[in-house]
Amino acid sequence: MCQSPPVDLQEISDRLEIEGAIVRYTRGIDAGEWDLLDTVFTPDAEIDYTESGGIADTFPAVKAWLAEVLPAFFPKRMHSLHQVDIRIDGDQATATAYFHNPMPIPDTQGADGAGGEKVVEFGGLYHHTFVRTPDGWRSRRLHEEIVWKRGL
Repeated sequence: MCQSPPVDLQEISDRLEIEGAIVRYTRGIDAGEWDLLDTVFTPDAEIDYTESGGIADTFPAVKAWLAEVLPAFFPKRMHSLHQVDIRIDGDQATATAYFHNPMPIPDTQGADGAGGEKVVEFGGLYHHTFVRTPDGWRSRRLHEEIVWKRGL
């Protein structure tokens, strides 16, 4: 019989806070609430979206890029998260979360030439590196790993 090591209240609290930050990240992206991302990332965080065709830069540059590009190309966004694996080591943690991100976009190549919408989907893993700050847990690095995509 395999037993997991006991978990103390601080670890439970840390895990809930980190998971909450990951959820705030997806809610901020989906709702276009770009300032909500300030509660997720450190000011000097590094973010890498290159696997999905985006940029890799520091948080302020990526935040501005997201606010400009996402509404223009993907006016509707909706994430779902699964299998969040959090590993805490003192004041640092890593978190990996599976994601599925379907986004309807205008279809200028519709079957009848009339357009309409089509759905573009990404599936992959968000790899975060978190640090404990005076304001709580914040991500100092995010790498978006694309496992599959459909509809492009």
